[in-house]
Amino acid sequence: MTQSGGGIVQLDKVKAAEILVSEHRTGLRFRPLGEAFGLRGAEDAYDVQDEYVRLQMQARSVGAAGYKIGLTTKRMQEMCGIDSPIAGAVLQDRIHKSGASVRTSAYGRLGLEFEIAVRMARGLPDRAGVPGLADVAAAVDAVAPAIELIDDRGADYGRLDALSLIADNSWNAGIVLGEFARPWPELAAIEGVVTLDGGIIDRGFGSAVLGHPFNAVAWLAGHLGRTGKELRSGDIVMTGNTVTTKFPDRPSVYRFELTGLGSVDLSVAS
Repeated sequence: MTQSGGGIVQLDKVKAAEILVSEHRTGLRFRPLGEAFGLRGAEDAYDVQDEYVRLQMQARSVGAAGYKIGLTTKRMQEMCGIDSPIAGAVLQDRIHKSGASVRTSAYGRLGLEFEIAVRMARGLPDRAGVPGLADVAAAVDAVAPAIELIDDRGADYGRLDALSLIADNSWNAGIVLGEFARPWPELAAIEGVVTLDGGIIDRGFGSAVLGHPFNAVAWLAGHLGRTGKELRSGDIVMTGNTVTTKFPDRPSVYRFELTGLGSVDLSVAS
């Protein structure tokens, strides 16, 4: 960031991304940095995100595997002060298979989101605005139950800065995937059941995700198109949380089952 003569902070996306890398490395609590970074809007925030993701890929010698979509409900958008979903990158070395185990000590604060993942059969460019549901369905290869790992680094949700959240790769810290399947049931009506150590703790439906999970994929295609990118064959897309985020506070086993589709399991250690 640089300070202009008028006192306005100018965006330095490289410096901002380096600060984020340092904060993650040192375990610093998430803090609103939109003003300090000079973020004037979502475009600036995604510029910082791109640089932050690039630094991570470079440091770990990995590539991108797809995307996550967040804030897919009006309630979450209002809480975060933004009027649209947000996106982040999923990196190759942060994809786990069902049955994986993670430690809460590896994160600032681990959160779990229970989602429908899709795998693209072909690219989905932004042609005339945002693709329709039929366009998305034709481009999807298979779907799977999935759990997103988020690291909110102990954020104060009362002071949450959506632009800083976007810059911080929308908090994605990995994903856990069940088996991909096709054909799939009607995804708006599909019920997802979350269990903790065998007991049901929550239920939700695919319609919680912008009315239909494919609406989230369509939004993502439009978002990427506006930045000169597009969904590619093989990309995995996490479409958004079907229930509220869970924050593990003890060693436990979570399962997310989608009726007629399958389930995904995650063990959490301290």
